[in-house]
Amino acid sequence: MEKTVSSILPSPLTFSRTNFPERSHNCFLKSRSPFSLPFYKSKLGSFATHLHRNPKLKPERRFKFFAMAAAVASYTKEELPPSLDATAEPPSLFDGTTRLYISYVCPFAQRTWIARNYKGLQDKIKLVPIDLQNRPAWYKEKVYSVNKVPSLEHNNEVKGESLDLLKYIDEHFEGPSLLPDDPEKKKLAEELLAFTDSFNGALYRDLPAKGGVSEEVDAAFNKIEEHLSKFDDGPFFLGQFSLVDIAYAPFIERFQLLFADIKNYDITKGRPKLALWIEELNKIDAYSHTRINPQELIATTKKRFGIN
Repeated sequence: MEKTVSSILPSPLTFSRTNFPERSHNCFLKSRSPFSLPFYKSKLGSFATHLHRNPKLKPERRFKFFAMAAAVASYTKEELPPSLDATAEPPSLFDGTTRLYISYVCPFAQRTWIARNYKGLQDKIKLVPIDLQNRPAWYKEKVYSVNKVPSLEHNNEVKGESLDLLKYIDEHFEGPSLLPDDPEKKKLAEELLAFTDSFNGALYRDLPAKGGVSEEVDAAFNKIEEHLSKFDDGPFFLGQFSLVDIAYAPFIERFQLLFADIKNYDITKGRPKLALWIEELNKIDAYSHTRINPQELIATTKKRFGIN
């Protein structure tokens, strides 16, 4: 079982009652189609903006870009169930229902929630939110003994670890593929997924430190900017929206808010690719409908770090 690397933080970091281990892609409960962009709100407008900013884009890529925009699938915002606390009865476990156990405030769980939404699996994967502050005992006893979220109940088994679950959901369920077929892009995807732990660790360590941001933080965001410049067929890490964007989205969402408020540091300054990535990411309903309340995040983080 993976353990928390306590050196990241001076004390257990809890964002709205959630711990964040550096090398475990979960939140502790303890303390068929061609690749597409199905949930853009602005559809062709977003792509036109990107093409305007990238005049050297090859004609065949321009055609592919607009073709994908025209094929945008619909997205229906669901009514979210309440979080289950210690008083809640467990669901009818292992009855053939596929369940995704999450916390609404956990970035690791948010990854899998985004993937579920993006692939249009709301009717196939039932969302089961857990109250991490007042957790039900049955979750550890009957569902997932590791006692973390996210976890996925599927085919009478329960699996965990958010990055592993992203790949599992993509491989075992219908909907738009989250990884392209291009070998070069697949290779970069693995490199970027491997970098997530270092990226998150560097930024969480820096938040409570006195003074401005460290060189390590600047270097981490510069590396993100560099990788966002690799491909010219879209504004995302692999050009088109992918599993890699899902892996980073919950954390960059938080870091943008926290570093602006705590360090007066704009993570997009001098990084136009990152700014565009955030702009386009926010247009994807599958992601935007999973976002947490910014003020709650900032207030809770300051309290946990002892930042006035």
